[in-house]
Amino acid sequence: MIHVKCIPHVKCIPLRSIALAASSVLVCITVVAADEPRLAAVLGPLIKAHRGQVGVAVKHLLSEDAYTHRADVPMPTASMIKFPVMVEAYRQAEMGKLRLSDKLTLREEDKVPGSGILTAHFSAGSEISMRDALRLMIAYSDNTATNLVLDQLELRSVNQTMQRMGLVKTRMHSKVYRRKTSVDPEGSRKFGLGSTTATETLQLYEMLYRRELVSPDASRAMLEHLSSRSDRVKLARLLPRDTRVAHKGGSVSAARCDAGIVETPGGPVAVCVLTSQNEDKSWDDDNAAELLCARIGKAVWDLFDESDSDKVTRPTVLALGATGELVEALQRTLNARLKPSPELAVDGDFGAMTEQAVMRLQRSRSLAANGIVDSKTWKLLGPLLTTASPVPAPETVNAAQLKREPADAVDGPPFVTCRSWLIADARTGNLLWSHQPDRVLDMASTTKIMTALLVLQSTRERADVLDEVVMFSRKADQTPGSTAGIRAGERISVRELLYGLLLPSGNDAAVALAQHFGPRLSQSTKAQSDREHLRRNSVDHFVTAMNRMAHELKMDKTTFRNPHGLTAAGHASTARDLAILARAAMRNPLFVQYVSSRQRGCRVESVDGYQRNLVWKNTNRLLAIEGYAGIKTGTTSAAGACLVSQARRDGRELILVVLGSRSSAARYTDTRNLYRWAWRSLGQGPQVGK
Repeated sequence: MIHVKCIPHVKCIPLRSIALAASSVLVCITVVAADEPRLAAVLGPLIKAHRGQVGVAVKHLLSEDAYTHRADVPMPTASMIKFPVMVEAYRQAEMGKLRLSDKLTLREEDKVPGSGILTAHFSAGSEISMRDALRLMIAYSDNTATNLVLDQLELRSVNQTMQRMGLVKTRMHSKVYRRKTSVDPEGSRKFGLGSTTATETLQLYEMLYRRELVSPDASRAMLEHLSSRSDRVKLARLLPRDTRVAHKGGSVSAARCDAGIVETPGGPVAVCVLTSQNEDKSWDDDNAAELLCARIGKAVWDLFDESDSDKVTRPTVLALGATGELVEALQRTLNARLKPSPELAVDGDFGAMTEQAVMRLQRSRSLAANGIVDSKTWKLLGPLLTTASPVPAPETVNAAQLKREPADAVDGPPFVTCRSWLIADARTGNLLWSHQPDRVLDMASTTKIMTALLVLQSTRERADVLDEVVMFSRKADQTPGSTAGIRAGERISVRELLYGLLLPSGNDAAVALAQHFGPRLSQSTKAQSDREHLRRNSVDHFVTAMNRMAHELKMDKTTFRNPHGLTAAGHASTARDLAILARAAMRNPLFVQYVSSRQRGCRVESVDGYQRNLVWKNTNRLLAIEGYAGIKTGTTSAAGACLVSQARRDGRELILVVLGSRSSAARYTDTRNLYRWAWRSLGQGPQVGK
């Protein structure tokens, strides 16, 4: 048993209250306090700034520091009410009224829309156990699974159990998408699926943490269900990826909520955030209520983070159920130290195999074989292997004689972060200076230069092409990455959509244009005689035309696989080829008009009749500086940060390409430094290509 000396601002907690979840070991740890004034000072402004109703309750489950805001006001739960449903299921299982192994049969009439996987992926007649239905209800917020569970429990029993527990404002009103089953029509009208208060939900999670919800075994099982959620949209969104959060949230248009137990560095904290009447009802990643939940989660984490130098750090003890980089180092070290090697998977999860390996090590050195890695066991292991390749001993590192490179030359181009760059004369196309101009690299959204040029080429034959209306498809709408923000079923002219392609670098716009123009650009004999083939393969036909134009321009090392530039095998170009493409595009006055625009507003109309205003801002920051004429940015993990640009000074025009800069900011620094050097060099005498 490990004890830590208590100090004035730290509370030592009774051992029985902090048993490790996955083992019988009891560890006394220090707890960092964040008193109520501190909580109020940080959380209050976040809540005040939100445009909507908010209820919040926060409680450190060891120090009992707490904060509330409108915590006793009933508010909508959306799918968060599924946690009390799970409580009632485990209560009935504990009493023998049902068995978790009981099979539930899915019928076609049971299927309801919304979140989950049963409706879309399981056939009528499928059987799942009650335990699996509960897992789907919590882990995937499965609406159909929820109704299957409720059919076994009786809806009123959930509310009766909550009332017996003193949680009189926590109520489920009906089955999901089955308003006619409501046991409280007025509650359904006012709150929807369910209602609760932040205080009552917090009490449920506190009982769960204390293992007092139904029974210790049931509490552990429910905690495991809640910990299985991969949802990081709200509370967990801004937390470190390895943070354990046992939670259940819910979302409908005007109400977003989340609640659970967050394992902070300073101990477990129960958090509940309820919102309703939200002004922002969007389903975007930056929805205001979801961001509020995320910011409250991060603020709570920071307030109870004990990593600052003026806080006490608890001893590092690893046991069954632990996760993270330190567990990876432990597994790697055990594999190296024990003979024969236990051949543990280095996955950062302290499971039964890792526990057995620790016990082997302890037995070999006459320690109590408890499988817990404490200070004595750490000493047995020696220096940890934190990487796949062993880190040399300090004496080896310190004795090494490191070579130095020659001093930097005082002439030549500036040092840059990009993998490849090229400077060319915009009027003649002559190469002036370069570094690895023919290196084949990912090109990201610089691809869209070709997409736009190909569309604009169509205006040579028909001037009214720009006035054609593009109907956005689901495929275009669902294209990942940078977006023009146009939704399926909305209509926009080609003229405006080109702004959506080139300013915000809309991948969705690229697909929509390819679908619209692909059929007319096809040279396939089969395609011309088969309209369905044209429709199904419109993007492929467009990409074929992109490659055809690249060949005509003598872009010999360029291959296009898509119209937007998202990473794809073989989709690549070179700085030289992109300079050729940029020069060809900038000879088109319409293209110049688009890429030199810093922002554009437009209006889209849906087939449903509504209209929306959109504002697009150009991703090219150079346009804010006099002398730069645009062309196109591009960024992916594979390509790095790329920029094709054109600039004018003293009667000269240059095209400059940088591929593979280290960051978005670095591509602008690289570009500006190269331009400055080029202008200076041009002023000193004749240019020399290399």
